Amino acid sequence: MSEITPFQTVGPFFDFGLQFPGGEAVATDAADGVHIVIEGTVRDGAGDVVTDALLEIWQANAAGRYRHPLDAGRMPLDPGVDGFGRAATTSEGRFEFRTVMPGRVAGPDGTWQSPHLVMSVLARGILTRLATRVYFDGDPTLVDDAVLALVPEHRRNTLIAKRVQPDRFVFDIVLQGSGETVFFDV
Repeated sequence: MSEITPFQTVGPFFDFGLQFPGGEAVATDAADGVHIVIEGTVRDGAGDVVTDALLEIWQANAAGRYRHPLDAGRMPLDPGVDGFGRAATTSEGRFEFRTVMPGRVAGPDGTWQSPHLVMSVLARGILTRLATRVYFDGDPTLVDDAVLALVPEHRRNTLIAKRVQPDRFVFDIVLQGSGETVFFDV
């Protein structure tokens, strides 16, 4: 048989097999940079909260370097920043990550990308992960970000976490329908 196995929805292992204690803490208290919290709610197309979603984030440290073997950049690694986090939604559909504001990283054609997180959403009924980006409200470099510029202007707001306190941002996710978060085909 030479057919590719089709994608399947997430099975019963999902709830306990993909979570790990402390996964929402991407940076320790000793990490360099501005410490921030990203919180939000995941909603489905009917506007109901999704109580069994799993979110993952990847990010550069405050200096703009990823903890990854392919990032051999000149910027230093920070032992206090793992660069990866995973959090499940609560019974209210809420999630939270504790991290540091990421630095700018190189982008297409030698341009610099705005500070951002790469976020994936996994949940029942989703056949493959949904990938998005989280940018930060008030960042003056947003106008120069090549990836954000690819998104129609009227939808860009779905990718920008709103600052609600000096160190706290809200990033709500809508899986489909009115106000749907922009997801990237990766």
